[in-house]
This record gives sequence, C-alpha cells and structure tokens, in this order.
Amino acid sequence: MKFKARHTVFALCLVWAMALSACVTVQKPKPQDGQTPGEGLTFITGNEQGTYYRFGGVLAQKISDTTSTALHTVSSGGSKDNIEALEAGDAQVAFVQSDVLGYAYDGTRLFKEKADEISVVAQLYKEQVQIVTMDPKLKSVADLRGKSVSIGASGSGVYFNAIDILEAYGITEKDISPTYQSFSDSVEALQSGKIDAAFVVAGAPTSAISGLAATTNVYLIGLDDEHIGKLIESSPQYSRVTVSKKLYNTPTDIETVAVGALLVVRDDLPEEDVYNIISGIYENLMSITVAHSKGAELSLETASSVAGIPYHKGAARYYSEKGITVAVK
Repeated sequence: MKFKARHTVFALCLVWAMALSACVTVQKPKPQDGQTPGEGLTFITGNEQGTYYRFGGVLAQKISDTTSTALHTVSSGGSKDNIEALEAGDAQVAFVQSDVLGYAYDGTRLFKEKADEISVVAQLYKEQVQIVTMDPKLKSVADLRGKSVSIGASGSGVYFNAIDILEAYGITEKDISPTYQSFSDSVEALQSGKIDAAFVVAGAPTSAISGLAATTNVYLIGLDDEHIGKLIESSPQYSRVTVSKKLYNTPTDIETVAVGALLVVRDDLPEEDVYNIISGIYENLMSITVAHSKGAELSLETASSVAGIPYHKGAARYYSEKGITVAVK
C-alpha cells in the first residue's frame, strides 16, 4: 500500500473510531509460535494446516541459528498469494508450487502480467495431488461426477491442479458441485458431511489429512495409468508419484501426480543472504530431518533440477562450490 493510501485508511479509521468508538482492522499474516513480527527477512509459507507452514518454520529456524541471515515466517493463502507478496515487496522469501511459478513467469492462468522479479533458490520436494474422501465407494476420479467436491480456493494453484485432473477424465467444473475451500475448511466439511471429497496439494503426509485420519477412516482416490499419461502429456509440469498406505492408514497405496515445492526469493535480495539461506539448509540436512520428515527428501540433485526459470546468483554460488551449474539471469 502506498504512503498516502496508508494515511487515508488511518484517517478513515480515526473518524469511525470517534463516531463509533471502534475501528475494524485487517488481519495480518500470522507469525509462527515464538516469533516476533519483523524478525529478519519475511518468509511467506502457506496455510497453517499445510506442509509449507510447518516445514517453513523448521527451515527458517535452522537458517537463523546457523547463519547471519534471520528469517521471520508467516502463514499465507498459498502459492499465488506468495508470488504477489514477493512482487509487491511485502516478502523476500517464499514457497511456491512449480506449476504456479510457471504460470507467473508466462503471465498465464492465475496471472495477467508476467512476474519478473523472482528467482529460484531450490526445488525442495514433491507436492502430491491428494484427493481425500470418507466414502469408500468413491474409487476413481470418474466417480466425482455429480458429487460435492472442494477444489481449492478460487484461482489458487490447487484449483488449477483440480481442474487439470478433472479435465483428464472428461469432467468439467459444471459436472460437479464445487466448493472453494482451504485445507482446514475442506477437512471440516468432510467431517460434517457437507462435501464428498477434497483436493489437497501438499507434501504428504499433510497435517490436515493426518488429523482427520487420526479420528476416522479416510480414503485417497488415485489416478489410473491411462489418465496419468494423458495428464503428463498435456501438462509436463506433473510427475507420477505413489502415496503409501502407511501415511494415512488407507487400504492401499495409490498412484497420483505431483508438482515441485520451490523455495524462491526476490531478485534484489543480497547474494550473501541467499547463499546463507541455501547453505543453512543443505549443510544441516540431518538435523532438519530430525525436526521434520520432509528433510529426508532434500537433495542437491533435486534442488538444482529446475529448468526454464533462473536461479538467484547467491544460490548459484553455493551450487558452484558443489560442482553444479545452474542457469541465472
């Protein structure tokens, strides 16, 4: 918000306060437990019931403890919000889905204009498309026709993942009764019987699903070989993955698709800070894994595997020290 706009808002609030002795304030992004707003660089993560939020807290703490760069984590609405926050200068570091960053760079789908101030630090792990239900009779995406399905917040990365998968099965948004909900709201709707299934795109196991599975039987709807192949052919940002039955105590393993979880930064972030961010992670993999299971999925090979979108010079310097060359702007 511009300086003048801030004063306009303040003035309006003051007028209302004088008239009504109250002024409504907008809720700010929520810092994680134990943190004070404004500590270090702002690292925008994700929904509080998602992997981004919890894993982001682990990474930020490790980086802050082991380097001269401090990170302050906040929750958010997800990848689209995170990219917009970076572009606006409201955050310096963020998690984003690989497909959503692709949309931002191309200026398509979620974005009317191309994002040109963001660069990659690392691809961390895969985010599985998990279609959750409490109805064991729903076994295929084709079974969702005519059902009430949460397909993510309107315009979110999850929304477009859901649309892509439904379209692979010849199903449109009009063929279901869609709701547009966050992970936590989707779980509540499943529990109350308001919806039949929900799309959740996050690193598995995902807190929202794990919490539900702890109290009731949950099922994941998988994708078959034919439709996985069709989806990847039309949308190469997806890759095939298996979700183990052990994660949520489901009857069987299921096959689905995934996108990458990327750590990105603003281009104007100092090289030394970005170097500290990536070294703080990849020089401390063992202790990070102890704190969060996602740490076991981190590797330099995966981190340096992003194609088509440039890396920040600070990250490139670290990779170079490890004998790896990545593209930079």
